[in-house]
Amino acid sequence: MTGRSTVVVIGLLYFAACIGIAVWAARRTRTTTDFFVAGRGVGIWTLAIASMASTLSGFAFIGGPGLVYQRGLGAVYIVLPAAITGALAAWVLARRMRLLGEVRGLLTVPEAIGARYRSVTARRLAAIAILVASVGYIAANFLALGLILNAIFGLDLSVAVWVGALVVLGYSATGGMIAGMYTDLFQGAIMAAASVFVFVAVLQSGDGVAQMSRDILANDPGWFGPWGSGTQLAALSLYFVFSLGTLGQPHVLHKFYMLRDPRQLRWYPLLMTAAMLLTLLLFVGVGLAVKARVAAGDLAPLAAADEATPVFLLNYAPTVLAGLVFSGVAAAVMSTVNGFLSLAAAAVVRDLPISRGDDARQLRLARMVTVVMAIGGALLAIGSGTVVALLGVFGFGLFAATLVPSLALGLIWPGATRAGAIASIITGLVVSIVLETLVWAGAATLPAGVNAAGIALLGSMLVFLAVSWLTRHQAERDLDPDVRLVMES
Repeated sequence: MTGRSTVVVIGLLYFAACIGIAVWAARRTRTTTDFFVAGRGVGIWTLAIASMASTLSGFAFIGGPGLVYQRGLGAVYIVLPAAITGALAAWVLARRMRLLGEVRGLLTVPEAIGARYRSVTARRLAAIAILVASVGYIAANFLALGLILNAIFGLDLSVAVWVGALVVLGYSATGGMIAGMYTDLFQGAIMAAASVFVFVAVLQSGDGVAQMSRDILANDPGWFGPWGSGTQLAALSLYFVFSLGTLGQPHVLHKFYMLRDPRQLRWYPLLMTAAMLLTLLLFVGVGLAVKARVAAGDLAPLAAADEATPVFLLNYAPTVLAGLVFSGVAAAVMSTVNGFLSLAAAAVVRDLPISRGDDARQLRLARMVTVVMAIGGALLAIGSGTVVALLGVFGFGLFAATLVPSLALGLIWPGATRAGAIASIITGLVVSIVLETLVWAGAATLPAGVNAAGIALLGSMLVFLAVSWLTRHQAERDLDPDVRLVMES
């Protein structure tokens, strides 16, 4: 009880700091530019740390260790691309997105797609894809937040999810992206440092990696296999989705609009990659430690894989560290959900109607949309019965399948066409939803454990290339001179 009380006190202090950021952000949020792109006044350190925090969040801090515990080294293929994704995003998209945003006054990712192909249809389809995938990501993070509140306060999981949703909604509907960016900066810096100390606690909990390895090998030899408890294709499909898929994540791409000075982007890969590698020590270490303690008989097998992080922190981490990590993960979840709610609001307010309208009216409507999306995400979190990591894979994969071809390939290839973009977005959206629904309902099983996201991404890329080639005579008129200049910069 004393330990839990300390965790609660640290959590309350942490949340007080986040509330302070939200209040400060709300006072600075006066226009839709403030609400959606933080007034285009963000520095490179803030951009890199916030991008890391929104990329990982509850998906990695809660779902990741659970997946490592459950699937072994096969789960690591989700995070192996972290060493290259920052450089890949900077090289392919960051500068082009920032310059295109400035040239055209863009505030959303679908606007970039519409500008690239001179297509209202492509822009609207991208907005629909973002809406659908955002619900999955919001649900994953609400479920992670519910698990944290359940571990600390003993709340029923459904009640905890709703409590978390209401807390998130309290500042998401007021501060917009300014609140999200600076909360991400605050908690991302703390989580990167805390993850190092958690890894030290991991080593101490099992007398080092060698002893933990022996405990696991004696109980589950396949856990350390190159593909974990899955198959080769399953692991490689995760790597495929999470390497190329980073080029289609609007919660990261959208942040490029916010950068104050695009010349600072040369530092983005170094800062982003270093922050991710430090923080991912928690992802791998906690899953390893909990698996070893269960194998050694010190812990009972987990009732649910997502309990790995809460169980480890409450049993093996120093109380102050546990409080910081619980609070940091909760703040990460809240700021990430804030980002997705803002993306969804932008899709509804700006992209689907393709209307600028009155600024004050758009701001009011954006705040109403955040409420509706939060309720939908909470309902999915409670009703899906799916673990955090798999909900996150669904959201990440759907973003990748619908946006990578049309945006990432489209901004580096002048031969891409409007028809190719539209066909690829439709393909990614339909294949992802149909396959994920069939697998979730038990009506279909994918071969060799391949995930639906990998199939959808590969299919949408092939459709994009094929249709663009078939309609190549249209490529020149689908590309405005100013957009071509940005692409060549």
